[in-house]
Amino acid sequence: MTTTAPRLGAALARLLLVAAALIGALLAGAAPASAHAALTGSDPQDGAVVATAPKEVNLTFSEQVAMGDDSIRVLDPSGKRIDTGEIRDLCSGALVRYGVGLRAGLPDGTYTVAWQTVSADSHPISGAFTFSIGAPSQTSVSLPDREAGGGPVGVLYGIARYLAYAGFVVLAGGAAFVLACWPRGASVRPVQRLVVRGWLTLTAATLAMLLLRGPYTGSGELADVFDLAGLKAVLETKTGAALISRLMLLGAAALFVAVLFGAYTKRTDEQERKDLTFGLALGGTVVAAGIAGTWALAEHASTGIQPGIAMPVDILHLLAVAAWLGGLTALLVALYRSPDIEPTSVRRFSRVAFGSVVVLAATGLYQSWRQVGSWSALTGTSYGRLLLLKIGLVALLVAVAWLSRTWTAKLPEPSSPPEATDEPDTNGPEEPESSEPSEDPTAEGESESEEPEPSEQSAEAAAETADPERAAQLARQRAAVATARKKRLRDADPVRSGLRRSVLTEAAVAVVLLAVTTVLTSTEPARTEQEAGRTQAASGSTAVPDRPLDVRLPFDTGGAEGKGTVRLTLDPGRSGANTLHVYVDRPNGRPLDVPEVKVAFTLKDKEIGPLPVAPDRIQTGHWSAGNVQIPMPGEWLIQVTVRTSDIDQTTIDKTVKIG
Repeated sequence: MTTTAPRLGAALARLLLVAAALIGALLAGAAPASAHAALTGSDPQDGAVVATAPKEVNLTFSEQVAMGDDSIRVLDPSGKRIDTGEIRDLCSGALVRYGVGLRAGLPDGTYTVAWQTVSADSHPISGAFTFSIGAPSQTSVSLPDREAGGGPVGVLYGIARYLAYAGFVVLAGGAAFVLACWPRGASVRPVQRLVVRGWLTLTAATLAMLLLRGPYTGSGELADVFDLAGLKAVLETKTGAALISRLMLLGAAALFVAVLFGAYTKRTDEQERKDLTFGLALGGTVVAAGIAGTWALAEHASTGIQPGIAMPVDILHLLAVAAWLGGLTALLVALYRSPDIEPTSVRRFSRVAFGSVVVLAATGLYQSWRQVGSWSALTGTSYGRLLLLKIGLVALLVAVAWLSRTWTAKLPEPSSPPEATDEPDTNGPEEPESSEPSEDPTAEGESESEEPEPSEQSAEAAAETADPERAAQLARQRAAVATARKKRLRDADPVRSGLRRSVLTEAAVAVVLLAVTTVLTSTEPARTEQEAGRTQAASGSTAVPDRPLDVRLPFDTGGAEGKGTVRLTLDPGRSGANTLHVYVDRPNGRPLDVPEVKVAFTLKDKEIGPLPVAPDRIQTGHWSAGNVQIPMPGEWLIQVTVRTSDIDQTTIDKTVKIG
């Protein structure tokens, strides 16, 4: 044992080093990949003033979206809808563009465009902007302040998504633990309840998601949960088909669970049991992969680059998560509720868990490359920071699992069975004789209760003969006493106590990890918010990009709503072609709609500049400009001019180093 652990530790260290190298290589040379769609442009642009009324309004997105009849609405200054309601598909090749026609004879004034759709990864997105005909005017239309998928419906839908993941992990992982590690656990009631509750949780969560899907992507009103027309529309979508498929597969899963905890436990013939084990393992794997595939079909894996590879990888990732975390949950239940679990079963799970970690590392590397694509996105976006948190939790979980592995290695081997004798032993295992009196009065009392006097034995025997119900009750009592005594002896073992504590710690970390993973799947991927600028940027150098320059500057124009913060991002933040993003926020962090933003770059020591940049407005609080040329590295003065009204404006500046 002392020579095996170091070899395993060295192997694990080498594996982590190889994984780190792969992460560096993949993230350094990755191509852009996004999941949530982003609005990359519009015609007319946000805030534009056009001389004549346009015939239609066009919106351009970073990836494919699902459009409905009311996905784009155009409202006049009084709030009356003035579009035709017919969405035109203007997509061509990689260009994703949709338009809606406008009625003829529109008067001058400010018009509001409100849009809401569902991106290809099933997440709702929305936004609004204004443009003016002739000259700006007062408008009674208020821009929506609630994001699509928010509110109480969004909270409930998010809870259902988390419970669905948790239910799948417990169902698939618990069943796999029984079949692969502890076949005798199929007859253990706490383990049965755990797996059945996993099935019930996943089924209830899937039904809730199906009912909530309509208001989640549409009205946002909880009252529309039972709208049959909305439910019919959901069933015609990719996500609705995935949820219905999951419910059908859960019917097959119910049959699997019934056989596992029914016919499987009653098989006594060794060959029949092996055949049934093989059939259950094959069928269970197919059903579990099918259920995992419903997530891959409807979410991030089905869109973006390489979906044909990403979907199988996503299925493998989910199955590995279930085998590790679900098996861990089943092991925890077995250690606390069934203390007679064999050490060999714990060792089998240790090997299964290690294999799952290897699969998770490989599939996680690919998924990270696909969704992040650059080192800068890891620290500069919410998605990247959540991914770093997930990686940290996985590392912590692996460390605790390694501690559990050391405890597992110390578990004693099961003692060999006693030699057969001519007379069967009907009184159970003998206790070691001791001439010393018991120091534990409780143990002494239990010993007395377990070994009654001959007169009491005769009375009990007579009672059992006369009353079968009484006999069954006494048998249950004796079994309960024996089980409690065995559990007390097992609990006194420091090795098993240490293993239980480490497995409990693993389970606690796993719960947090599952929550972070669920939030990660609903978070806008790392570089989607920069997708708008990338579509305008010229194709530049193929060199590995540096970390984007991020500058935050407070401002105060002195007028109404004149205070806020400007966040300027220059990507890749080096000499040559760059993409510029400017975000203007109120003091509370919400986007601020201002009439004009201008930027200038000056390199004083070389007497270059100022080089003016007039970014285009993408949406409220967001401006962007592509192909911003920085002639050479140096200490550049960045000046940002913010105008909040016709007379209120200010210029703020900061000197930064651009490589």
